[in-house]
Amino acid sequence: MRQGTVPRPIAPVLAAVVAARLAYLVVGGTGSGKTTLLNTLLGLVPATERIVLVEDAAELRPVHPHVVGLQARTSNVEGSGAVGLNDLVRQALRMRPDRLVVGECRGGEVVDLLAALNTGHDGGAGTLHANAPSDVPARLEALGMLGGLPRAALHAQVAAALQVLLQVRRGARGRVLESVCLLLPDGPDRLVTVVPVWVRGHGPGPAARALGALLRERDVPVPPVLCAGWPDRERRGSDGATEAYGAAPRHGDAE
Repeated sequence: MRQGTVPRPIAPVLAAVVAARLAYLVVGGTGSGKTTLLNTLLGLVPATERIVLVEDAAELRPVHPHVVGLQARTSNVEGSGAVGLNDLVRQALRMRPDRLVVGECRGGEVVDLLAALNTGHDGGAGTLHANAPSDVPARLEALGMLGGLPRAALHAQVAAALQVLLQVRRGARGRVLESVCLLLPDGPDRLVTVVPVWVRGHGPGPAARALGALLRERDVPVPPVLCAGWPDRERRGSDGATEAYGAAPRHGDAE
């Protein structure tokens, strides 16, 4: 959260997400700072909690006294001995983690992660390669298919298990937090859509108050920036920011 990566008013929002044990994904392109931000947020987890990390390669090194790392393994020359991320997620659950973290969701292990988050393992986290928050539902659909999870079931699992997206971007001035969003079901099919809580350059979005409501439900103080939001059906700015983030204007009153 140094060097202007996270604006000062938004830092308490990220801390509140961690304190409330909301599940979140850090999303962005290659080299955007996903791992760096996730490391920082894991450092905010109370010292009494156990964090279990599941990774392809050991990249996460949170400053925390109680971290267990599990690393995937490729097969040997005889084609045996491989241990995949999906196997490690199931193994991690037997270790009774307070926080389950998948370093990068890139395959069918997302199905096991969602199942874990839906069975009482609040506060989980991970990273996902996606250039924009609006790309996340389709990206999760593709990964869910690799794990054998149909589209409708995937959206139901995501709606129940994941709450927050944190988008990071690498620009001319370095790596920055570009937006904070909620994942909310919408329409008759209850498909998950991405609704902005806060967008760099625009301020609070239509889901700001909805995130505040989630924090209040979990007895976590609501940061002041979440007490505002775009008015109903307002399209902020001339670039159609709400559409760019996959949000329908009618979500402005979601709480």
